[in-house]
Amino acid sequence: MLTAHTRQSSRAGVKKLLNLGSSCIYPKLAPQPLKEEYLLTGLLEPTNEPYAIAKIGAIKLCRYYNEQYGTNFLSVMPTNLYGPGDNFNLETSHVLPALMRKFHLAKLMNGGDIRGIREDLAARPLGFGIQVSPSMTDSEVEATLQRLGIFRDHVLLWGTGSPFREFLFSDDLADAVIYLMMNHNSADVGELINIGVGVDFSIKALAERIQSLVGYAGEIRFDPSRPDGTPKKLLDVSKINSLGWYPKVTLEEGMNRMYKWYCGRGRI
Repeated sequence: MLTAHTRQSSRAGVKKLLNLGSSCIYPKLAPQPLKEEYLLTGLLEPTNEPYAIAKIGAIKLCRYYNEQYGTNFLSVMPTNLYGPGDNFNLETSHVLPALMRKFHLAKLMNGGDIRGIREDLAARPLGFGIQVSPSMTDSEVEATLQRLGIFRDHVLLWGTGSPFREFLFSDDLADAVIYLMMNHNSADVGELINIGVGVDFSIKALAERIQSLVGYAGEIRFDPSRPDGTPKKLLDVSKINSLGWYPKVTLEEGMNRMYKWYCGRGRI
């Protein structure tokens, strides 16, 4: 779809365009932090490969249009995003919103707030084809959450908690792309440019921060029989910093704003 948009933009005479990519374009075992020049230097993460190939195709197309037709197409690669309006479906969400919802539901369960749990489940799908109907008993609702690792006294998370991930607040990404479009051209950006914060956290540390934010009093447990995924995926952000842009929202502030939005029952 992006490649089609790029072609049509060029044919329509669009001179400046922003192509939004993803950090999954980089090889699974590339050196850390991930520099822009590491693109296509190794094998991709197999579970992300189709998506990554599509993103890489769009990057290359923008580059070649710039070279052949003198367009001003910019390709930006953000790290993991989060913020209000995020996807909290436990089957399809990314790690941060998934953890936030799990701890929130566990907190409600720990406090015996079945009504609050039912309201949450009515507002957003759980995923995995799981349906929670009003006719279900309280014990059936609790058993349903336990299937997803959500218990009164603990939350069970996949993997070991050892992989590291970087997180960028959604408003910061918006700020960065507007900054680049208003102030810089493809000659400054090059073939692609990373957008991130330059700091990462282990999944275990992230879980502990979210647990504290939500106020859940139970334990965090990990299931090492489940996959961890890529061990580390930190972006090198020296290029965008050299162009004068830096993130403004800390992880603590961003998660706070996101959780307040979530508790306000904002819908996806």
